[in-house]
Amino acid sequence: MRYNAARWFTLIAAMFALSFAAGSAFAQDDDPPNRAARLSYASGSVSFEPAGTDDWVDAIVNRPMTTGDKLWADQDGRVEVRIDSYALRLGPQTGFSFLNLDDRVVQVRLTEGSLNIRVRRLDENQTLEIDTPNLAFNVLRPGSYRIDVNENGDATLVTVRDGQGEVTGGGSAYPIRAGDSVNFSGVDELNADVEGIGGGDDFDQWSESRDQRWEHSTSAQYVSDDAVGYEDLDENGQWNSDPDYGTVWYPRNVAADWAPYRYGHWVWVSPWGWTWVDDASWGFAPFHYGRWVVARGRWGWVPSPPRPAYVTREYVRPVYAPALVAWVGGGAAVGVGVAWFPLGPRDVYTPSYHVSERYVERVNVSNTRIVNRTQVTNVYNTVYVNKTVNVTNITYQNQRANNSVTATSQASFTTAQPVGRNQVRVDARQMAAAPVTPLASVAPQQRSFAGAGGAAKAHPPANFASRNVVAKTAPPPAPVPVAQQMKAAQANGGRPVAAAQVRANQPEAARANVKVAAPAKVAALPPKGNSVNRPGQPVRPAQANQQNQPATAQPNANRPANVNPNTPNAGNPNQPNPNRPNPNAPNANANRPAPDQPNANPNAPNGNRPNATNPNRPNANPPAANPPNANRPNANPNTPSAENPNRPAPNQPNANPNAPNGNRPNAANPNRPDANPPAANPPNANRPNANPNTPNAENPNRPNPNRPPTATPNNPNANNPNANRPADNRPAATDRPPAVRQSTEPQTQQRQQQQADQLRQQQQQQERQNAEQQRAQQQQRLEQQRADVQKRQDVQRQQQQQQQKEAAKPQPKEQQPPPREAAKPQPKEQQPPPKKDNKDNKEKDKKDRPPSR
Repeated sequence: MRYNAARWFTLIAAMFALSFAAGSAFAQDDDPPNRAARLSYASGSVSFEPAGTDDWVDAIVNRPMTTGDKLWADQDGRVEVRIDSYALRLGPQTGFSFLNLDDRVVQVRLTEGSLNIRVRRLDENQTLEIDTPNLAFNVLRPGSYRIDVNENGDATLVTVRDGQGEVTGGGSAYPIRAGDSVNFSGVDELNADVEGIGGGDDFDQWSESRDQRWEHSTSAQYVSDDAVGYEDLDENGQWNSDPDYGTVWYPRNVAADWAPYRYGHWVWVSPWGWTWVDDASWGFAPFHYGRWVVARGRWGWVPSPPRPAYVTREYVRPVYAPALVAWVGGGAAVGVGVAWFPLGPRDVYTPSYHVSERYVERVNVSNTRIVNRTQVTNVYNTVYVNKTVNVTNITYQNQRANNSVTATSQASFTTAQPVGRNQVRVDARQMAAAPVTPLASVAPQQRSFAGAGGAAKAHPPANFASRNVVAKTAPPPAPVPVAQQMKAAQANGGRPVAAAQVRANQPEAARANVKVAAPAKVAALPPKGNSVNRPGQPVRPAQANQQNQPATAQPNANRPANVNPNTPNAGNPNQPNPNRPNPNAPNANANRPAPDQPNANPNAPNGNRPNATNPNRPNANPPAANPPNANRPNANPNTPSAENPNRPAPNQPNANPNAPNGNRPNAANPNRPDANPPAANPPNANRPNANPNTPNAENPNRPNPNRPPTATPNNPNANNPNANRPADNRPAATDRPPAVRQSTEPQTQQRQQQQADQLRQQQQQQERQNAEQQRAQQQQRLEQQRADVQKRQDVQRQQQQQQQKEAAKPQPKEQQPPPREAAKPQPKEQQPPPKKDNKDNKEKDKKDRPPSR
């Protein structure tokens, strides 16, 4: 009986634990993402379409972006979007949108144009994917990347300057490594063309300058580099040490009545709800991370702690918040409209959107150093568990600070009007006594989603929304339309609804313009070939002269004969011009016999022999570039000579100067055919002897090659003992340097190309290692500087505390000197008695007198 009771008790406890864990998991699923993107830079004509809307407006800097937001950069437009350790930069004529943006996945839809990507850090569980009309590109390592999509959407150029990625499309997956630039054409089947990385254009140079500004920011010493926008603080303020709050940043060049969350406007961004967009160029990090405090008589920003060099479990990445403020009066502040003030370092932020206890703890602990975890738990139970909206037992740090409360009308608040120009003056005493609520209860309007931007001046092409893209990761459903969001917020008391409720009311349908790629097989890239034009971009300077040049491995069958006798033979770079000395030969005339004596060695190569009939006549038909003997006059590759089976043409040089003359008959027996006929190579379509039955169709005055030789002085001297010895000054064909000797085997060329690629990869790997070492050294220096600054701050704090303790000690009472006695009257001086002149005195004087010398 006891055993059964124990079993039932254990089972009930386990079910309770599972239900609690499941409830906690579901609650965390309803949490919004811990990060959001920032539109950090925009120049030229840039248009923006918020998620769930159909209206394009002018892009506004510092606008937070999330899933479903779209961007279009026109002909003169440039845009930068920052997400944690990523930077995405758009070039002209570029269509961009977020298919997904959460804690794990950043998925971008690129319909056309150019996108530069800089990744400084990529965690193991994170995914960065760029989807184009014909492929999906996944970033696998930190580095620098560029994606170009042509206007038609049927070609994508992927360039990896540093890092590593993978292309998926057409049933194949191609690994792309550092130094690769591959053009993928086609949609259903990808055709890869590997080319070299040329010099960067203006867009690349601008992106590089933004990278340098980001990487060399001094503010990284004092704030976590996971806080988006910290690099803008360098030139717009200064960092000072404070004994109570640590390192504090103070802005420069602000208005006299400036206060945090005053000069900007409010917008509704799902799933967070009301979100602050500041007007200042630096106004992102200080308004979505950290806390504000009045120190030394002015407003200062207390940042989140810096990211350590070695991340431990104690480090919490800063969590993005839409606005770290508290609301006065719950949205109707004493009849003036809507009022708020910034939270201080000791205040607990309680979001208006649906969150879990874990999220409330992270968003507070990660953004300040002073907040207490126990205090966070107590506030969470008060606001979310007990449903206590008006908080009366909490004293906020900045509620009673001078010039801290900002108020505006409800109409200006909900229509994204500038708060600074529509500010409502309030009584400071009245605001200090008003109730404070952590939740804003104001329902949005249609204009609340678009923001302060006016109607867009430039619109994307008509196919921007309908063009399909290929995705490796299935994106979530499209955002809910604005009309449904407004109804849901009004029904929820002016607050955003939970994510679970949104999913319940939204059908799980796949996106119409996204095609998820089927499982792909890993494929290798083809060998590096000729460069092609970048789709939609100008020709690279290094490739301008190569765009129309055919492949060197294929002979040009339509190329005319060389008619300039002073021009070297371009068909074979290793064969010199018959009328011009060979610069690669030691002796200019070593390869040509004397005028009265032909080459006596029939077995020696005859690649440089000029026309025997007319020495000054150029070669009428130059051979092809790479295939040896491609232009020989033999119409039948298996016959030594179609004109004379026993003898080749007398003025036809050997197409391959590095090989023996395989077409020349044996000098000992002219009628004996060659035992080793030449290899079968494609004949040249422009050879002069197209008809093998015509002795010489091109030059009727040329001697008939079928005519037997006569005894002339030009006949070979068979009795010459030195006939088979090559010229003294001419090196053997196999002794030529590799630069001159042309390889006739494609396998050798491929092996040389592989060796060159391996050497290039080793060099790039060495450069990456050096860069990583430099970054590690720089990080160590930064950590050392931070440690020194912290140490100095601790010493200063201890000294100040010691001084305060000494000043607080009670001083001992000073001992009063004893009172002086009243001056007594001095008695009159007594006259000494007259000396007696007697004998005793005389004797005494004698005794006291010293002896005389």
